[in-house]
Amino acid sequence: MRVGRIPYVNCYPVYGAIDRGVVPLNGTVVTGVPSALNRRMADGALDISVVSAVEYARDARRYLLLPDLAISCDGPVQSVMLFAKKRAEDLDGKRVIVSKSSMTSVALVELLFENVWRARPEFVAGDAEMSDIASFDREEHDARLVIGDAALVLRGESRPHVVTASAHDTGLPSYPFAYDLGLTWKDWTGLPFVFAVWVAQRSAPIAEALGIHATLITSRNWGLEHLPTLARQASHATGVSEPVCLEYLSGLDYGLSYEHLAGLTEFFRRLVAAGRVPNGTLAFLPAA
Repeated sequence: MRVGRIPYVNCYPVYGAIDRGVVPLNGTVVTGVPSALNRRMADGALDISVVSAVEYARDARRYLLLPDLAISCDGPVQSVMLFAKKRAEDLDGKRVIVSKSSMTSVALVELLFENVWRARPEFVAGDAEMSDIASFDREEHDARLVIGDAALVLRGESRPHVVTASAHDTGLPSYPFAYDLGLTWKDWTGLPFVFAVWVAQRSAPIAEALGIHATLITSRNWGLEHLPTLARQASHATGVSEPVCLEYLSGLDYGLSYEHLAGLTEFFRRLVAAGRVPNGTLAFLPAA
């Protein structure tokens, strides 16, 4: 079985035990940013993977959701941020660079501009990984959507929502405003937000898929019991302080509860209403 994983810190709790050999995985792990894993799943090059929530909605007939496994937040997410040089409400007609690495975050920021900030900026796809941060200032833009570890680094020690994101003496680009998309969604809808889900190809052998699912759940449970260890790993990988990494990982939810399903279906409902994805249903990997 070919199993996809995202290299970002937010996946450490699910894959940490697998990476350390604590929990054996009967398959091959393939690493890629969310958009790359989405493409590989769509092309049939992976059997099971974490994917952007929007990828499931885009072709729900192709996939089965893995129960009780997702990357969600009920308020601040801290790693999906809109960094802006002016208030979001003032970005009408302005250039907003959106990360090429994520479908869900781009769809969410478009909904927020339309319904919360009431502005119509010009969206331009761009690179926004850790290796790209130093070149952010070279591109003309008024705001930038950044996800994953790069967003954690830019956010630094600040707190989410409309905050000052200052480069200080770090050499990082500086933005007067930063918006946490998870918190903005929560303020708008009152619901949690699901950024990523784990899916299996409907064509994958059920018994083998169930085995991979059980392994991921076991690894996830180990990860949630060892968050300080994973926070140290995250700090070494990003340069963000260990307490901030621990706060970040502790604020994410890796299950898929009724409340999170309500947030997921509300997101899909709004995307369907906006004509961005076809109407569909949630279908889960069945028990053997």
